[in-house]
Order: sequence, then structure tokens, then C-alpha cells
Amino acid sequence: MSKDYYKTLGVEKSASKDDIKKAFRKLAHEHHPDKKGGNEAKFKEANEAYSVLSDDSKRAQYDQFGSAGPGYGGGSGAGAGRGGFGGFSQGQGFDGFDFSGFQQGGGGQGVEFDLGDIFGDFFGGGRGGGRTKQARGRDISVDIEIDFKDSIFGTDKKISLTKMSKCSTCSGTGGKPGTGTRTCTTCNGQGKVEEIKRSFLGQFAQVRTCPTCNGKGQIPKESCDTCRGAGVFSKQEELSITIPGGIDNGQSLRLTGSGEAVAQGVSGDLYIKVHVKRHPIFTKEENNLIMTLDIKLTSALLGEERVVSALDGDIVVKIPQGVSHGEILRVRGKGVPIDNGKRGDLLIKINTILPKRLSRTAEKLIEELKKEGF
Repeated sequence: MSKDYYKTLGVEKSASKDDIKKAFRKLAHEHHPDKKGGNEAKFKEANEAYSVLSDDSKRAQYDQFGSAGPGYGGGSGAGAGRGGFGGFSQGQGFDGFDFSGFQQGGGGQGVEFDLGDIFGDFFGGGRGGGRTKQARGRDISVDIEIDFKDSIFGTDKKISLTKMSKCSTCSGTGGKPGTGTRTCTTCNGQGKVEEIKRSFLGQFAQVRTCPTCNGKGQIPKESCDTCRGAGVFSKQEELSITIPGGIDNGQSLRLTGSGEAVAQGVSGDLYIKVHVKRHPIFTKEENNLIMTLDIKLTSALLGEERVVSALDGDIVVKIPQGVSHGEILRVRGKGVPIDNGKRGDLLIKINTILPKRLSRTAEKLIEELKKEGF
């Protein structure tokens, strides 16, 4: 019994190859058996119809003899089972799909459609309903050096960079302000272009973003005088950077969108690696500041008050009588700033300095202390 392939695809007998292609794509998406609600029988019927009508020679033979004529035995034969490529026969692929149109032999012209467009819903590829990958500018990395005090309390720094930046005159469009746009002639306003690729299966179409309009479908009527239509150009920029308090040496900051710009896309990011200068007195350990305080033996024995220069001003530290060498004194709230206005602590390590030489008077006094049991 002769089959009406035009009726199967829902097109007129005079339909163009593009109309046939669009009709098949729609049915393939709708009826694919691996898709929820799919219909395997209708999917195979569409495969069979498309494999004939997409090929000029097969279509001419079909128009003359019909599907019951020479060369046709039913494109959805039993040779192809579901579940992979194990059921290949000469003209059949998985799930009954007819790959005969891809073969170079027999004078076939090859099936001109994007496999990813049909099976993208199931394998994560394809055109995805018109989605295009937006261009992105290059990331930039820079190094800066700051003082120890600035690393504790934070600071603002300014750096100068020469990089590709968005044109401020045309706001990155590449067009002369006020001149408007026109339809891109490369893609005819579609934002995409189709390229014919060849593989071991034959030739097929691959869709990519139009390089002329970058997927917009429109191009400026007149080019911007500043950037000459590029939308971006190289220039020196001064950037203000806020260094947060408590940053560690070697830590990096990320400024989203402050990298290099690209026409009709998003700018890359700027990565700033911070190097902290050594401090002659203080070191940082988590939220605490640590320092060593040298005292005399008499101060350790008798105790005293000492004025210590902290990072944010002088403080008075009380050294207790009989403090031990290496003992840690804690001054609360004088360390690294934390959230909610709180701060870590200042930890003072006692270093008792012993005299290298003693006078005769000092020796006698120490001998007296020795007699006292000290």
C-alpha cells in the first residue's frame, strides 16, 4: 500500500526542502520515544518520510512511483531495535531512524539537518530553542602590595590597567549613536548561521552564532567613530579597589566584570592577589595580633606598667609581679576587626632579658636573693 509521505509530515507536495526539514524537526521533537509522551510509531513514520523527501533523487522517484514503487520497502522495517546502536542495518539506525541519507554512495546528497537540534533535548546539546552561548572577555590577574596595618583594618587602593574596555560612546554596540540598526545580511536577522560539516556519517548542518552580529540579528547602520564599530577598544583605566580588613598574605580578590571587555558580550573578571608587607613587631594569627615584649629581670620580679604602641594607638599594659619568661599576656579587643564591631585580641609574649655582666653590687644583691630562696 502506497504511503503519503507529504501527509505524514503535514506539508504540501510543493513544499521546499526547508519546509520539509522544519516539519520533520517538529515531529521528531514531539514523537521521539525517549521523550515523555513520545510515540515510537509516529516517530518512525516521520523518519521514513523525511529520509525520502529530503533527498532529491528519492523524492523524484517517490513522486513518480509512490512508496510502493521501485526502491521502497518501508523505511521503518524490523531491523532496528531500541536501546542503542546495536540494531544497525544498511539503512536503519537506533529506534528505526533511517541513516541512509547520510551515506555518500548511490548518488545521495546527504541529510542536511543538525542531529544536535533533534536529539539535544535528550543529550543536552542542540540549539535548545534558540539559545546561544554569549561571548565572554578574558580574565585579568594583577598583584598588589599593601602595608601590614592596611591588611588588618582594610584600605582603598587605586590601580591603573590597560585593557580592552567597552566603548563609552556607543555603550559597546559599535554603532554611531542615533543612527539605528539594520538587519544583518550574513544571517538575515536570525542571529545564527548554518555551516555544512562532513563526518563519517556524511554531511550535516551545524548551527553557530553569527560572527557578524554576534547573535543579535541586527548591525549598526553607521559605525561608532570612537571604536570604529568594534564596540570595544584598548585604553587605560583607573580602578578603585576596597581591601577588606583581615585579609591574609597571598589571598586573592575577585572583581566581577572588571576584566577585558568583548563586543556584544560580558566582560571577564579581575583577580587581585594581595601581598602583605612584613611588620617589624606584629604578626597575625587568625583574629589575633601577636607581638613580643622585652622586659628586664627586675620588671619580671617586681612587675610594672608599660606603654606599648599598638597598630591603632598606644595602650598601657600591666606586667604582673613574677611574670614568667615566655608567658602570654592577653589584651582583649585590640586584635583584628571581626563582624559586628568586634575584634580579636592582642597577645603579648614576654621575653625576659637577662644581664650578661653584673657589677659587684648587683652580685651581692643577687647573693642575698639566693639566700632568701629565690
